[in-house]
Amino acid sequence: MSNTEIIFEVTEDEADGGYSARALGYGIHTQGDGVDDIRRNVREAVDCYFDDTMDRPSVIRLHFVRDEIMAA
Repeated sequence: MSNTEIIFEVTEDEADGGYSARALGYGIHTQGDGVDDIRRNVREAVDCYFDDTMDRPSVIRLHFVRDEIMAA
């Protein structure tokens, strides 16, 4: 296992609820209904993406992004 990390940008879907996550620099995307779901689904998505011939990241970082909308 290498000493790299993979970073996921996690956003909350205000209209439908739940979360979406996308890996920065990789074609990995997943969704989940709650925080525990998104954690589990991100780990599963990373496991599916990296096969035995690829260097797997040793750290998965979740970066939660929060947008706030205010009336002008």
